[in-house]
Amino acid sequence: MEIEGTTFGSITIDGKTYEYDVIIRLSGEVTKRKKKLSKKYYGTSHIVSKDEAKFVFEDGCKQLILGTGQFGNVHLSQEAEAYLAKRSCTVLLQPTPEAIQTFNGSRARKIGLFHVTC
Repeated sequence: MEIEGTTFGSITIDGKTYEYDVIIRLSGEVTKRKKKLSKKYYGTSHIVSKDEAKFVFEDGCKQLILGTGQFGNVHLSQEAEAYLAKRSCTVLLQPTPEAIQTFNGSRARKIGLFHVTC
């Protein structure tokens, strides 16, 4: 699996372009991000809630690479951060263009969450 790139509003993975935020599962499956899990608490998808962290996390995941958007606007809530830390999951937050490079180069058992706008 390779993430080829991103532009504002899209991400291209293995030749397919997605025009929404995505999660790349441990299996390599690409799914749509469930932003409503965070929006219901914060009114925005720029703060990842504990509920969303629970949805994203899978047993065996050692690393979550969070693409924080083209301009780096997304971050974890304190509750989400604590939830992932308790599961020994390292979280790397980087603007999406940088997070793509990190994801492609990482050999860890990882999940990617990529915000494709702001």
